[in-house]
Amino acid sequence: MDTSAISPALDEVFTVLAPPRQTVPLVFSSPHSGRDYPADFIAASRLDPLTLRRSEDSYVEELFAAAPRHGAPLLAARFPRAFCDPNREPYELDPSMFSGRLPEAANIRSPRVIAGLGTIPKVVASGAEIYSGRLSVSEIERRIGLYYRPYHQCLRELVQATQRQFGWAVLVDCHSMPSLGAPPESSQGTAGADVVLGDCFGASCAGPIVQTIEDEFRRRGYRVVRNTPYAGGFTTRHYGQPRQGCHAVQIELNRSLYMNEADHLPLAGFARLATDLEGVVAALAALTKEQGFP
Repeated sequence: MDTSAISPALDEVFTVLAPPRQTVPLVFSSPHSGRDYPADFIAASRLDPLTLRRSEDSYVEELFAAAPRHGAPLLAARFPRAFCDPNREPYELDPSMFSGRLPEAANIRSPRVIAGLGTIPKVVASGAEIYSGRLSVSEIERRIGLYYRPYHQCLRELVQATQRQFGWAVLVDCHSMPSLGAPPESSQGTAGADVVLGDCFGASCAGPIVQTIEDEFRRRGYRVVRNTPYAGGFTTRHYGQPRQGCHAVQIELNRSLYMNEADHLPLAGFARLATDLEGVVAALAALTKEQGFP
């Protein structure tokens, strides 16, 4: 049977963890923690399943699972980033990957495409190429139509519903970063950062919101930097429009804090990080309840 012809149900594309009633103007998203690898994708890849997971922000949706307890919904992709990356423009594509003519809207020269990390990635985070041959052009529309667009439709609806209810919204885009790729903390010599906050160098989110997040992490002993090397991906840039009443900030967590990066198994530090993240979420919820930044 050709599984590529089967349309996945929406609950196979993403999960929404929602509070009984939304009480704060916050929306959390986790676009890269999906780990439901389609069988036909694994079969088409030249890599083993564990290597395919190197691009995955493993367990990030679990680390931020406290968001609904503080009145905010959490959207998490179930499909993996190596299969389709929703934190990209819809058509950031490498023409060398496909047989046939790309869509007219394709952006073939972005830095992400050049790095092999477009909407349909060419490589996993380690640089290993995913496919041994070219994909059909029809595969572009299949993945974007069945996975990318439904994810963003849901995210857009969550943000718009939040804006209607509260008059404004804050989108927190949740990620993890490899420890070897973590940037140096300028005040800590060569020590790696634990957290990188991205607000597009101040363009996507009001300063007091980002400052609160930074202060809460630092108060718990984490080393925090801003915008280097992660200033915010497509989600942060696209939805972070403060003048239109939507702020967006990206949070990158160093994976060595909570997981073994070789086998993707959680470490003892997982529970502590999840508890600390609940404290950060609670502080952000309190701030947005007390004042608005429309």
